[in-house]
Amino acid sequence: MEHFSAIPVFVAVIESGSFSSAGKRLGITKSAVSKRISQLEEGLGVRLLHRTTRRLSLTEAGEQYYDYAQRALGLAREGEDAITRLQGRPQGTLRINVPMVFGRLHIAPVVPQFLLENPDIKLDMIMEDRMVDLVDGGFDMAIRIGHMPDSSLVQRRLAPCRSVLCASPGYVARHGSPMTPQDLANHNCMTYSYFRGGSEWTFKGPEGPIKIKPSGNYQVNNSEAIRNGLLAGLGICQMPTFIVGPDLVSGTLIPLLEAYPLPLHAIYAVFPQRRFLPAKVKVFIDFLQQQLGGDSPPWDAAPDQA
Repeated sequence: MEHFSAIPVFVAVIESGSFSSAGKRLGITKSAVSKRISQLEEGLGVRLLHRTTRRLSLTEAGEQYYDYAQRALGLAREGEDAITRLQGRPQGTLRINVPMVFGRLHIAPVVPQFLLENPDIKLDMIMEDRMVDLVDGGFDMAIRIGHMPDSSLVQRRLAPCRSVLCASPGYVARHGSPMTPQDLANHNCMTYSYFRGGSEWTFKGPEGPIKIKPSGNYQVNNSEAIRNGLLAGLGICQMPTFIVGPDLVSGTLIPLLEAYPLPLHAIYAVFPQRRFLPAKVKVFIDFLQQQLGGDSPPWDAAPDQA
């Protein structure tokens, strides 16, 4: 049992695929990870991993040990979750992954209040738009926006995500307003690189969905950069109201093709399946549901409510 403390390191190496990735996940150096694995192999008297300059792979003994180690670590985590629930006080490190712009606009501003209310929680928040694997990244939960594919993750809906096709009044004055989705072929349509809907924009028409492949001179992987282009009168784009809601209220951006609405999506909290939901995760999700307002999020407030 003297090697039990090495189990989380061994599991992290296999799930992450490398010593360096496991080190980042665990908050230790690559050399420390390598040393713990070597000590584990020496103590067990067997080689667990094949090491090459390009990749790691499990030996036959490693495959058997990993199966037991993974189950042991899972049981240990369930025990930790159960004890924390009994204590009735959320505590520990909460590691979360959130989209960059949504995190900056709507999560980061309320984090101080959450931590003041839960002083025993240490929040480690990573903001990025790239889709990451929660288990490989060592995350307790994440915020995801849009259509959720089938997966092993548990989903909790936090708020609706409404999108609108929009442009600046200046752009419309110079180039006119499209009357149908097909008219977008004559407009400069900016696009978001990580758009999960694919390369097409889908509108709800009177006879069913209408798919348009947008074309323009600006593609970028950050929604706020697109907003800057919209405000400058560069072109047209579909944008979530959690970014452009205030611009629509103020009139600095105007909605287009309102007779052809865009699909309604949602904002979710997602987390790996566990027998007991850790108290630190539950209290943060409950807090976000309260702050984001359910079906009436603050960014969708009507002009007289803004």
